[in-house]
Amino acid sequence: MKPRNPWPAAYARLLLVLLALILIGWGTGQWLLVSLLAAVAALIWNFINLRRLEHWLRLTRKLDPPQSLGLWGEIFDGLHRMRMRARERDKQRRNLVRNYRDSIKAMPDATVVLRADYRIDWSNQAARDMLGLQWPRDEGQRISNIFRHPEFVTFLAQDSRETRSLSLPSPVDGRLWLEVRLVPYAKKRHLLLARDTTALRRLETMRSDFVANVSHELRTPLTVVYGVAETLEDGIGEHPELARSVQLLREQAERMKSLVEDLLLLSRLETGDGGRAGEWVDVPAMLASLVEEARLLSGDRHHQIELEAGSGLLLLGNERELRSAFANLVFNAVHYTPEGGQVQLRWFADATGGHFQVRDTGIGIEPQHIDRLTERFYRVDNGRSKSRGGTGLGLAIVKHVLMRHGAQLKIDSKPGRGSTFTCSFPPKILRQSLATRETVRA
Repeated sequence: MKPRNPWPAAYARLLLVLLALILIGWGTGQWLLVSLLAAVAALIWNFINLRRLEHWLRLTRKLDPPQSLGLWGEIFDGLHRMRMRARERDKQRRNLVRNYRDSIKAMPDATVVLRADYRIDWSNQAARDMLGLQWPRDEGQRISNIFRHPEFVTFLAQDSRETRSLSLPSPVDGRLWLEVRLVPYAKKRHLLLARDTTALRRLETMRSDFVANVSHELRTPLTVVYGVAETLEDGIGEHPELARSVQLLREQAERMKSLVEDLLLLSRLETGDGGRAGEWVDVPAMLASLVEEARLLSGDRHHQIELEAGSGLLLLGNERELRSAFANLVFNAVHYTPEGGQVQLRWFADATGGHFQVRDTGIGIEPQHIDRLTERFYRVDNGRSKSRGGTGLGLAIVKHVLMRHGAQLKIDSKPGRGSTFTCSFPPKILRQSLATRETVRA
């Protein structure tokens, strides 16, 4: 409801007072005295009401405003309405905050509100059970002083305003595994969320163990089948009508053998300790060897395969794993690039670290597929991929090898314009040897 305008009534009262003063002055003949008395009375009236207003705003907590007449009464009533609305808004905000905190307290996930310097502002009950935090006792403490896991400390030290996560054991109970997520919000504040992923991790371990065991058990019978197929192929002369069948048997046995080998490798990568072997790998020499293999793979398709690599730029890691990852990227580029196309390999370093890049002029990839390319058995086109003999595990192997070396994979691709795969390694695992720093080209 819109409050009424008090000024018309105030003007009317002022006119009546002036008219009364004129009549009194005219009747008594004391114009100056009457005016002076009227001014003093107005000052006293305004001073009394100002004192009431100040006292009400400063000292009293009563809701009822001071009683007055005229315009001052309207002012008191207006201020009273404003105060009531402000108190109602404060009450609503307090209820909202209370309901928000109650809902977060009831969440099964640990929730911690952090300041810009990662000091604790608030945490819920789950944070005490999973992270060992206690609120309000730990308010103002840096969370890294309480949760001191080295990976978590390094995780916090990363200067990023993007949401990021990691998995690590709970500091309260080492048997529990947590997925910790750091979400930036507001002005340099953060929300830390931790979820119990013990059951999911156990299921993933069971799945990996199952795949590894089955793959291991399949190796022997597949080797036998492959061997028998080769023997039959050698002695097929008396029965030429069986040649195609024996050839298919050998090809499928070979494909199954490759699939089993990739599954075993991927299982080792997933269940390994994640540590590097600690050997300095001569990447330019490795890539020169891969280029020769890629040219043999290209055969009569005559791809233009080029290599540019800084000589003596070494990488700390597991040579066997790195070779497997790089080979998958290079051979994929050859497989999916049309006859006569270009495949360019680069190994170089800059201020951000070392980079292995494979660029091709192949068929390209639709944008909706790029985020899923590193999933197991994910294929953009099943028929096209199978016709090239792939297992669907190559990029999954690449992803896990890079994770074990603290590296990242970036994919840029446009349909019909080729693809670029870039593996970026941190500077701390790079070294420039004393060898000549010439660029290796092949």
